Amino acid sequence: MRLLLNPWILTLIIIVMIAFIVFVVYKAIGVHKKQVAAGREELIGRTGVVQTALSPRGMVLVEGEGELWTAILDKGSANPGEEVIVTGVEGLKLRVARKKEGGSN
Repeated sequence: MRLLLNPWILTLIIIVMIAFIVFVVYKAIGVHKKQVAAGREELIGRTGVVQTALSPRGMVLVEGEGELWTAILDKGSANPGEEVIVTGVEGLKLRVARKKEGGSN
């Protein structure tokens, strides 16, 4: 038994397959061109929420990271729930400053 395929259906299948391959290659190239948004430099300037009191050392949850970090407050103390700004990174510890009222540091 011989299976006959309509040439138009075969052409359509080939066009769809080529379009899919072009789409996948286009997306793969886009992913490789995208800059890495990770690393210590990316933490500086982010806002964190104090989890354990900083006096001056405690734990902070940094926005977008979803991880707890050991943090050292530059001066004074901060209570849980207060917002701080990451000013530096030293190994696995963050240097933070209290966030001033009005949203700027």
